[in-house]
Amino acid sequence: MSERANIRDVSARAGVSVKTVSRVLNGHPYVSQEMRQRVEKAVQELDFRPSIAARILAGTKSGQIALIYDNHSPYYMNQIQMGCSEGCQPSGTRLLAQPVDVTDPGVGDQVRGLVTETHVDGVILSSPVTDCVSVLQALERMDIPFVRISPGTNHAMTASVFMDDAQAADDMTTYLINRGHRSIGFIKGHANHMASEERLFGYRRALDRAGLPFEPALVAPGEFDFESGVAAAHRFLGRARRPTAIFASNDDMAAGVLSVAHDMGIAIPDSLSVVGFDDTTLARMVWPQLTTIHQPTRELALAATRLLLDGAQCQHQRLPHQLVERASVATIASDFPDRQD
Repeated sequence: MSERANIRDVSARAGVSVKTVSRVLNGHPYVSQEMRQRVEKAVQELDFRPSIAARILAGTKSGQIALIYDNHSPYYMNQIQMGCSEGCQPSGTRLLAQPVDVTDPGVGDQVRGLVTETHVDGVILSSPVTDCVSVLQALERMDIPFVRISPGTNHAMTASVFMDDAQAADDMTTYLINRGHRSIGFIKGHANHMASEERLFGYRRALDRAGLPFEPALVAPGEFDFESGVAAAHRFLGRARRPTAIFASNDDMAAGVLSVAHDMGIAIPDSLSVVGFDDTTLARMVWPQLTTIHQPTRELALAATRLLLDGAQCQHQRLPHQLVERASVATIASDFPDRQD
């Protein structure tokens, strides 16, 4: 196998100095078009890729950024990574994806070590890492650029991209109320995610506006995973007077509810309406297909990556959500708000 080409090979092939090659690779403006084309042609012919170590020693950027996350939904994280990757492609930036545990007392040190060892040029934080104080402090002390996806706190302090989780949950709850539902179970998201509180707030706000009482017994804890959706479903559907609709804070948990309902012989949506949140691929794979909130997850990650690579300082972008109607909700007679089928 032939050895990997180095900068001297490019210099020889292009017939220019090593310094000229370096200036072209680093985007120096004061290089003639002819020289630039010769170097770029040589780079392509030799399939030359400058090493990260060489870039760092030369005092230039590494061409890498890191995505740091802690999320239990594989569908959500797949969309996040796809959006980040799409944002990296035009500049040839490499994306490093690193999972962490935000409950670990040493998570701030872990992130500091990652940045130090990889020499990334910037960091993207996905929820719930986006609100982890020790991680934020570590990055601020290192003075490295970072962008947060869907932060729940201190929006104005750092660059961020987000959607209005509270309004989205309000919209979905209002939609169910308008379809005649008066007893609506709600499955809360993971306690470490600020979005979980925002979605619960939106649910409560919609009930209050409709003049419906908030019932703590109709709120179940969740972890943003299938298993916690199953547990919540057993809790709700085992009640003597079960809710006519269940609003899960993400599609994974909603899928868990559907699974339990099917096992119990409860017809969806005729006897129970179920809705989710996120509009992941899973929402279209389950039966019946889920009515859900489309969170622009991929677009959020893409916007965050572009903000980071463009060097944006404390810019904020809010992206719109959308309620997607499918087959998992039925209209019921409002004269019978607690109807049991």
